[in-house]
Amino acid sequence: MFNINKIRQDFPALHQEVYGKPLIYFDNAATTQKPKAVIDVVNEMNSKTNGNIHRAFHYLGNLCTERYEAARETIRRYLNAAKKEEIIFTSGTTAGINMLAFSFGERYVHTGDEIIISEAEHHSNIVPWQLLCERKDASLKILPVHDDGRLAVEKLPELITSRTRLICVAQASNVLGIRNPVKEIIAIAHAHGVPVMIDGAQGAVHGGIDIQDVDGDFYVFSGHKLYGPTGTGVLYGKEKYLAELPPYQGGGEMIDTVSFERTTYAGLPLKFEAGTPNYTGAYGLKTAIDYLEQTGWDNIHQQETSLVNYAMQRLQEIDGVHVYGAAQPKTSLLAFGINGIHPSDIALLMDKTGIAVRAGHLCAQPLMRRFGVQGMLRFSFSFYNTKEEIDTAITALIKAKQLLA
Repeated sequence: MFNINKIRQDFPALHQEVYGKPLIYFDNAATTQKPKAVIDVVNEMNSKTNGNIHRAFHYLGNLCTERYEAARETIRRYLNAAKKEEIIFTSGTTAGINMLAFSFGERYVHTGDEIIISEAEHHSNIVPWQLLCERKDASLKILPVHDDGRLAVEKLPELITSRTRLICVAQASNVLGIRNPVKEIIAIAHAHGVPVMIDGAQGAVHGGIDIQDVDGDFYVFSGHKLYGPTGTGVLYGKEKYLAELPPYQGGGEMIDTVSFERTTYAGLPLKFEAGTPNYTGAYGLKTAIDYLEQTGWDNIHQQETSLVNYAMQRLQEIDGVHVYGAAQPKTSLLAFGINGIHPSDIALLMDKTGIAVRAGHLCAQPLMRRFGVQGMLRFSFSFYNTKEEIDTAITALIKAKQLLA
């Protein structure tokens, strides 16, 4: 059974005051708080069982190596990847996309080629592809968004040409909270012989993806949004692509042989993991996934769905509120505005009452322009949040509106 009081006891950060008020944390799409199990294992490795991995002949190094590779296997299973060699550890979603943009671009993209992204992407899934297009004299093409926030997937076939090399879309929007039809997008792309990268930053935290079921080619996500440590993340890639891509960085660990005349590279996945990796963070990420699985994904989904539906209902009670992205299905976040009031002003006033929310362009300026606004206010919920917290936030929102009107 899902016991919210017990769940909240697992998260030390929730039990503090901000400006003399109990913290209400509604910025989970930016980063989640960490359960005590993750905090404890990271502290234990930093204070006791710390040893550099893979090349060690001593106990600590071997123990950390075992934990690092156990984390890789956990993530393979979480994504249902075919092989653990298809799991590349990174420092986060942004690092994974930049790694792929460089290596994929070096191997497959040439003058006149095309990359397709959507109008609803986070800046991290825009700028690396712009840099690639500038470097390779390629073109960036944009899949538009409907008024209700849905991607105009019906227009994708006409965007794809013989020069399209890759399609990159989010599993779920960090602004609108809409879950995109990635399986349909991948099927359309594959019918034209085009691979697809899925940005899972906002999807991995809501149960991840069955990567073999959707037949995804690449998938990236961040550990800190999945209740794991900061500075952790994953790039999944099908073996047939990763084997052909050149390394993104050079250094220790990613080599087979080195001479001044020629260097040969290690096999997968080490070819893409130059230097000492964040093995402590990787094991912390494994611990976070273990914790979520023990909590139960059905329980998590039911709690978060209940919260976002309740928040939508309460927001509609306030005059002048406009919620963006009405389409379903949604994750547990809502982006909205209040007529005539800048969202950042509201966020600052709410912070003084201990309520943490996100406001501004939400790292999606093209999407802001699409909806004709400079910014939005965002509430993003975790399964550790409560309806009572939503009630408190709505009261604070109404007071802020009265002050700023």
